[in-house]
Amino acid sequence: MGVLNVTPDSFSDGGRHAGPAAAVEGALRLLADGAEILDIGGESTRPGAQPVDAEAEIARVLPVISAVRAQSAVPISIDTMKPQVARAAVAAGATIWNDVTALRHASDSARLAAELGCEVVLMHMQGEPATMQAAPRYDDVVAEVCAFLAERAEAALAAGVARERIWLDPGIGFGKTLDHNLALLARLDAVCALGFPVLLGASRKRFIAALEPAAQDPRARAPGSIAAALAGAAAGVAAVRVHDVGQTLQALKVWAAVAAAR
Repeated sequence: MGVLNVTPDSFSDGGRHAGPAAAVEGALRLLADGAEILDIGGESTRPGAQPVDAEAEIARVLPVISAVRAQSAVPISIDTMKPQVARAAVAAGATIWNDVTALRHASDSARLAAELGCEVVLMHMQGEPATMQAAPRYDDVVAEVCAFLAERAEAALAAGVARERIWLDPGIGFGKTLDHNLALLARLDAVCALGFPVLLGASRKRFIAALEPAAQDPRARAPGSIAAALAGAAAGVAAVRVHDVGQTLQALKVWAAVAAAR
């Protein structure tokens, strides 16, 4: 899954794709590099991010979704917590709703997900984007994240979302310290054991800089991001959400070839 942020305040690309023309060019570049899914977002969820109203978010993402859909049949994921944005995005051609709140942002989110019939990614996040990194605490981060994801999957099923359309995401970097992130990466098998496909989004996250101080610039975190992607592949995740598609794909191809030859 290639990441395309069409926001002026993204932590990873500093608004590089903030305009529709630049965003479409970036999308086509991700596809050329080998992305099999595009994840398009119009609101930053980085730590400390400020919310954006639905109208502004729709204005950012719809022209890009429509333009990409006109040129490619690639699955498009809309990265949003707002039901209004998800509805508009699916109408424009998106087929996946990637929700960092796991359908908790609005009372009708789960019902709408069922109505839209799209695939849904349910992510774990402790707190809200603006404050989630203030003081995250867990007694057992792996057990608590797994319990949360299992509960949200059941809530989605109860609302009418088809089981085969549900994905889970442990939410690396969302209300978690370095130790929490490492514990989750070490036990991704426990998340996979919940019985749903797992999406891993660890690309360019701040925990990499905590391990490698020279990587303060998010664009310098490709090697650490690839290492996390390989850990995910080894644990059995179904997809990795990444910024550096070509480099990650090459690493995964070599990893898979070695695994096949073992």
